[in-house]
Amino acid sequence: MIPEKHFAVAVDGPSGAGKSTLAKAIAAKLGILYVDTGAIYRTIGYAVKRRGIEPRDEAAVRAILPELEIGMRYEADGEQHMLLNGQDVTREIRLPEISMYASAVSALPAVRAFLLEMQRDLARKHSVIMDGRDIGTVVLPDAEVKIFLTASAEVRAQRRCLELEQRGTPKPYDEVLRELNERDYNDSHRAAAPLRAAEDAMVVDTSALDFDASREALLALIREKLQ
Repeated sequence: MIPEKHFAVAVDGPSGAGKSTLAKAIAAKLGILYVDTGAIYRTIGYAVKRRGIEPRDEAAVRAILPELEIGMRYEADGEQHMLLNGQDVTREIRLPEISMYASAVSALPAVRAFLLEMQRDLARKHSVIMDGRDIGTVVLPDAEVKIFLTASAEVRAQRRCLELEQRGTPKPYDEVLRELNERDYNDSHRAAAPLRAAEDAMVVDTSALDFDASREALLALIREKLQ
């Protein structure tokens, strides 16, 4: 049993590790709020792309931030819908080309500062499971549970290929693997909040686990930590 108290679960890890799918399933199981921070950064990336701005141009990106109203709406199925200036862009931000835009803008200190308080406010108001790349290290350093979820690059690329195929936007495995390795490098070498496991995070490698086994392993860790 999970105690009836306010708590936060931080789930970090590289692209394609299964963070979003698993965190969403766990949120439903525990009856808490799921926050996909990657979707928030994708929304910024989408806004930058739509305006024709170079995503690594911090001055240009910073200039449009005050004009962006980022919102979230939760549907009955628990799906986190992203809103950009009132428009639902949930589908648009999942297009393959937005991944690199999201990675680029997420490396900008101005963007991270712009979104930091928004993310922390959600955790203050709700019990949450929040996934991203710096949740346990920067966004929620005092989270009661910290998990660093990972898997081999090859397994993550296979999973991403399947996901893209299911969305109707298939890509060749070699291309997906190359992009994934490139994003891993960028995320772990950026100056602002690089991807790394928090010192007190529990590292979980799901390379050899299917979805159900991964979910049960994470649930067991969370319940044990919160007892």
